Amino acid sequence: MNNLKAIGSSVLALTIVLALNRPWGAIPAFGPLLSPFTGFWQNAESVATTDLEFTIKGTRQPVTVLFDDIGVPHVFAQNDYDAYFAQGFVTARDRLWQMEFQTHAAAGRISEIVGERALELDRFNRRMGMGFGAEKAVKAMLADPKTKEIVEAYTAGINAWIEQLSPGKYPIEYKLLGYAPEPWTPIKCAYLLKQMTSTLAMGADDLRMTNLLKKYGAGVVADLFPDYPTREDPIIPSGTKWDFTPLPVPATPKDSVMQQRLLGMAAPAFNAGLIRHDPSVGSNNWAVGAEKSATGYPILANDPHLTLSLPSIWYQIQIVTPTLNVYGASLPGAPGVIIGFNKNVAWGVTNVGADVLDFYTIQFKDDQHSAYLHDRQWKQTTRRIERIKVKGKPDVVDTVYYTHHGPVVYMGAQKPFRPNIPVGHAARWIAHEAANDLLCFYQLNRATNYDDYVKALAHYAAPAQNFVFADNSRNIAISPNGRFPLKWKDQGKFLLDGTSPAYDWQGWIPAEQNPRVKNPPRGFVSSANQFSTDPTYPYYLNWQFAPAERGRRINQRLAAMKGATADSLRGLQNDNLNLRAVDALPVWMPLVDVKRLSGLQTKALGVMNAWNRYNDADAVGASIFTVWYEQLMEAVWKDEFDAGDTLPMRYPGFDRTLTLMQRDPQSRWFDNTKTPQRETIADIVTQSFQAACDSLQRKHGELGTGWAWSKHKNTSVRHLLPGMDAFSAIGVQNGGGATVVNATSEKHGPSWRMVVALGPSPKAYGVYPGGQSGNPGSPLYQNMIQTWADGKLNELLYFQQVTGKHPRLAYKLVLQQR
Repeated sequence: MNNLKAIGSSVLALTIVLALNRPWGAIPAFGPLLSPFTGFWQNAESVATTDLEFTIKGTRQPVTVLFDDIGVPHVFAQNDYDAYFAQGFVTARDRLWQMEFQTHAAAGRISEIVGERALELDRFNRRMGMGFGAEKAVKAMLADPKTKEIVEAYTAGINAWIEQLSPGKYPIEYKLLGYAPEPWTPIKCAYLLKQMTSTLAMGADDLRMTNLLKKYGAGVVADLFPDYPTREDPIIPSGTKWDFTPLPVPATPKDSVMQQRLLGMAAPAFNAGLIRHDPSVGSNNWAVGAEKSATGYPILANDPHLTLSLPSIWYQIQIVTPTLNVYGASLPGAPGVIIGFNKNVAWGVTNVGADVLDFYTIQFKDDQHSAYLHDRQWKQTTRRIERIKVKGKPDVVDTVYYTHHGPVVYMGAQKPFRPNIPVGHAARWIAHEAANDLLCFYQLNRATNYDDYVKALAHYAAPAQNFVFADNSRNIAISPNGRFPLKWKDQGKFLLDGTSPAYDWQGWIPAEQNPRVKNPPRGFVSSANQFSTDPTYPYYLNWQFAPAERGRRINQRLAAMKGATADSLRGLQNDNLNLRAVDALPVWMPLVDVKRLSGLQTKALGVMNAWNRYNDADAVGASIFTVWYEQLMEAVWKDEFDAGDTLPMRYPGFDRTLTLMQRDPQSRWFDNTKTPQRETIADIVTQSFQAACDSLQRKHGELGTGWAWSKHKNTSVRHLLPGMDAFSAIGVQNGGGATVVNATSEKHGPSWRMVVALGPSPKAYGVYPGGQSGNPGSPLYQNMIQTWADGKLNELLYFQQVTGKHPRLAYKLVLQQR
């Protein structure tokens, strides 16, 4: 009996060991994760204080890297190759999993890691041509000697880190998901940049606008969706003179046969759900000139608004060689500094939001999809075979058909992964163009003056950015810059006819004719994703941009600012005035029928009267206004503009809605067509206020501190893997809001705040919501979140030479040649 028990116990133990050490479909093996030798126990870190030395193959000369107290590497190399090698090495040391996961996502390879639940995401990224574009981009990078060297050096540095990495030291996410790092290749740098283009330049309303045109006609669309808003303060100041002779703009074509067919198609051809753009996914930047500065030199500020995530989007670094000394925020996976400064200049970026993704109706010759109609002839398609590896399942083979416009993203009965992608249409997208954006940043990192800035921007393509600039010669400038297609006005506002050459992109706006202003009389430049120019600019960039409230508020404060300091600009980055409430409440408040309000609603109205219009963390009024706005927009537009999946449309914007309330209060749009009685504007305003109060009461209880803005907004900085709350910062308490300067919402916000005061010795400050390390077990994983939430900045240590004496230096790392 004892022998049988012993045998049984051994078999059970062996079964458990085998079960824990093998994957089960997409579920990884848990044995390695739990192992005391290779498991998660090995990922705990303490703050490093001891100098390190690595003897590795790949460097040409020794490299010294100083790490400060918040984990920022200051790389000192004797040549450029070694500098970028070291950047790749230390970035991989801190962020390897993040770098690889993001490039896997862009390449459509997440199914390899998590199984078939990611299959449609992978299929979408491949069908949108992310690989097609990355292949073109890497060829352009490697064709230029400078960028070839830095990409290959950066790649070699990453691989040098991977090669010496033992399984026990793999980042925790590899252990959780049951896979291992693979060698880095140059195309992954291209994929990382394409991922940013996907994030910032994949917006398209063509489908929903076409549905609107189909249902309501051109007159209603022109009235409710105008090409320029009532309230605007464009990036290039109104009245700026254009000092160039523009190219002829393509003529607007008369509606072709296909265009008429397109508008007459049955609704199911446009079947898709409703998705709304989050206005907090944008950015702010500005620079004040010497005349407004307390120092007599320009001061520049930038805070790009992106998804709040851990590991952090950005990675701080200083790179020093005989040819440069640059500090700033880099993207893990791409060499160089994207936003930063050197001893002579500073620069920053915000998203332009140009219309650089259009969809063309494709008429195939037959079910074989081998040819499509264009310019009255059948042209051959190109087939691209996409083989998607799926963890625990057989490979999935997908065929994508390419036209001269681009890939036909979905066909027939295929269901789009994103609801703004129409079926049966080819995507013409800037991400497919060959470009060497790295050359722009290579030159910006080394720029010494305004002319260098202009030359660098000529190399940049996508995603189009508002590049703000300042230099020690006391110049300031800003340029909405990128590669912009030459279009007729409103080309791409609706779905386009893929059979007619008149609807094709007709070339490019010359880089030197992109909008730009230098040293304007007002003494500052700024952007917040609003309209790039006033209507006098001779080219079409888009018919819609981000709401103007952030840009207007920034310009109000900068216009009044005198004797500006770095702290003045830090304060402006944290400005919480809700200009949307300032505009709306004088119109809304008198329309509320107080006799229809309950006791709680009456108290809430009193709170609104007393509210100072600032979205501070403890402001109850900010919560009420935000939900009231959401309810009011639904009440005005849902009955006419939300047909569900049968004919998805978008709502008119806030600016047009408020203008309608002010100028046409008897408008038919204020009546709810779903009810038998006719509602007035007062009915809509009152009912939406009541609905807002009821919603807040259900969510937070009785009116009180539970309604505070920070609690309702519930900002969280979440891990890149869904559901990983243990690796996230949940419920960060702060103010802000999607349309205020401090554009912090639940999931988005300032991903990097930077202020640079130029001068003989630049002084710079910055912070992001996270930390330098990507390891949840490190003290440097989220050590800057509270500083960020408090609206404070860290001083950025800008060294001129290797030093071991600064009190904030933690340790030194030396890379020696093998």
